[in-house]
Amino acid sequence: MKGYNNYQIQMTVSLTPMVKALLIINGIVWLAFVLILQGYVLGNNYIFSEFGLSPLSFIYQIKIWQPLTYMFLHGEGVMHILFNSLILWFIGSELEKVWGSREFLKYYLVCGVGAGIVYTAVTVVFVKAMGLNPSLLSVPTVGASGAIFGLMLAYGVIYGERVIYFMMLFPMKAKHFVLILALVEIMTLLSAGLGSKVNNLAHIGGFIVGYLYLKWNDYIRRTRQDKLFKKPGRKLKLVIDNDSDKSNGPTYH
Repeated sequence: MKGYNNYQIQMTVSLTPMVKALLIINGIVWLAFVLILQGYVLGNNYIFSEFGLSPLSFIYQIKIWQPLTYMFLHGEGVMHILFNSLILWFIGSELEKVWGSREFLKYYLVCGVGAGIVYTAVTVVFVKAMGLNPSLLSVPTVGASGAIFGLMLAYGVIYGERVIYFMMLFPMKAKHFVLILALVEIMTLLSAGLGSKVNNLAHIGGFIVGYLYLKWNDYIRRTRQDKLFKKPGRKLKLVIDNDSDKSNGPTYH
């Protein structure tokens, strides 16, 4: 992603179309299905059990929709969905402006689904290999934070030199903020383990999948350019210099 940091794009809080659609979907699902249907009508955790992500249901009961549907659910508390919505709004809108709605949605879904798969795979391996409590496999995870952490990773990679204010007080470069955030997640996971109420493993999964996707996407772009301009008989040479461009309830995550 070399050279992207030199693009001068101003941080705004405008609401882009895909981000707006995701916010509306998340809000409707939270209000109608989590608070009203599950909380008052059903009076149990049916929505989380069926549409949240648990390794037991996904792998052994073949509920293949869970790595997608879990990221549109949030816990009953307002802070969970509020935090994810604010990050989606502020960071997601800026990324959508640069990438376009289609590419932004693809990245968002890849990070969310990928984070869920990373969480599932690591949890199953650790439970089986280290003899951890098998009940960990049946605990549903809900939340969009795997995708949200992927967005934060993208922001740190693309706009690494941009100064942001950590906790609204401390100025630091975006790339340093993302690095600190990743280290905090890793240390918290090592300290609290897989049984924590906050699914730090899914957060880390969002980081990993987001980084791999960005690297892969950049590699595909460059290899397509090389293939186009290196066909037999062509004498053209394309040079791109970006640096000269100045313009046991559910776990929540």
